[in-house]
Amino acid sequence: MNTANISVLKKELGHCTNQELIELCLRLAKFKKENKELLTYLLFEAQNEDLYISSVKTEMDFQFAEINTSSYYFIKKSVRKILSSVKKHIRYSQHKETEIALLIYFCKKLSSMKPSFRKNIVLTNTFNTQLRMIQIKIKTLHEDLQYDYNLELEEYL
Repeated sequence: MNTANISVLKKELGHCTNQELIELCLRLAKFKKENKELLTYLLFEAQNEDLYISSVKTEMDFQFAEINTSSYYFIKKSVRKILSSVKKHIRYSQHKETEIALLIYFCKKLSSMKPSFRKNIVLTNTFNTQLRMIQIKIKTLHEDLQYDYNLELEEYL
């Protein structure tokens, strides 16, 4: 089976009735957990981005609290899992400000973690990569926002 591209799907969806669109969305949501999460974001959380950011931060707090700190192996696995979860939430939102806020918070949580991530090369590289990504994203924002985010970012550089 050949998969249709986005423009063909868009045209075909334009011919569907409201009821058919609802059924398609529900069927898609049943198929995969990420589809259901994206649909939940679009329907319930997209209107209030600040509340969405705070809920993701709360989830991040919980995940960082649950990290097994007995060895750096477990810490690395947990940090990668947290970062992939954050990236997933960023993909749902698609707002640059949300991405920057969540990545800065991730770096803040990582830097305050005990034992220090600086004793491990992989964790240090992960941290530095996220800082570089934040700096690149900040440059695409309005000047006022750039200034605010750069002030927030200064403590990690």
